[in-house]
Amino acid sequence: MMIISIVGIGIISTVLAVLLRQLQKPELALLVSLATGIIIFSMILDKLKYVIDVLNSLVAKTNVEFAYFSVIIKIIGIAYIAEFGAQISKDAGEEAIASKIELGAKVIMMVLALPILLALMDLITKILP
Repeated sequence: MMIISIVGIGIISTVLAVLLRQLQKPELALLVSLATGIIIFSMILDKLKYVIDVLNSLVAKTNVEFAYFSVIIKIIGIAYIAEFGAQISKDAGEEAIASKIELGAKVIMMVLALPILLALMDLITKILP
């Protein structure tokens, strides 16, 4: 099972990062954390592609406008990437930078969601008398 590999890599990396911090090598601990994130992300890429393919086929079957679906996928991607960046910043002890990454992601997601919100508002105003 892939989850066992992911958790194993995570635990080993955590122990290594803690040991490096105790040896006064926080910059190496941060690199271990970053490398671990990249390794785990690369392990799940094929699973992520499968999910996107299934969602694409679902959108095609339901006759939903593809532009809305692509915006939603972009928003989900931004959320995951921002979470990854914020966690790396938190691992480095930079809580303020992590907060700014999260804020930036929220603003970008809101901007991307505006066309969907406007289309929804337009639909509501057409339905109401």
